[in-house]
Amino acid sequence: MSKATYFVQECPTCGRDLEIRVEYLGRRVACQHCRGQFVASDPSGAPATSESPSVLLLRRAEELLQLAEQRRAVRAASF
Repeated sequence: MSKATYFVQECPTCGRDLEIRVEYLGRRVACQHCRGQFVASDPSGAPATSESPSVLLLRRAEELLQLAEQRRAVRAASF
């Protein structure tokens, strides 16, 4: 069983950072905290390249995982 990959996006309604599965990119999602609805989008606004979509998705997933880990480390250090 494979582990799901997530990216972090701020809820536009309540401002909380949400972990959203990458397969929900471009879909309408709801915040677990305030129930605000929005379209899950890549926060980097990465430009298109000539690489295959699967390679781009894997690369972006790695970047998002690293960003999420950095944010967790910052939060843990602040406690």
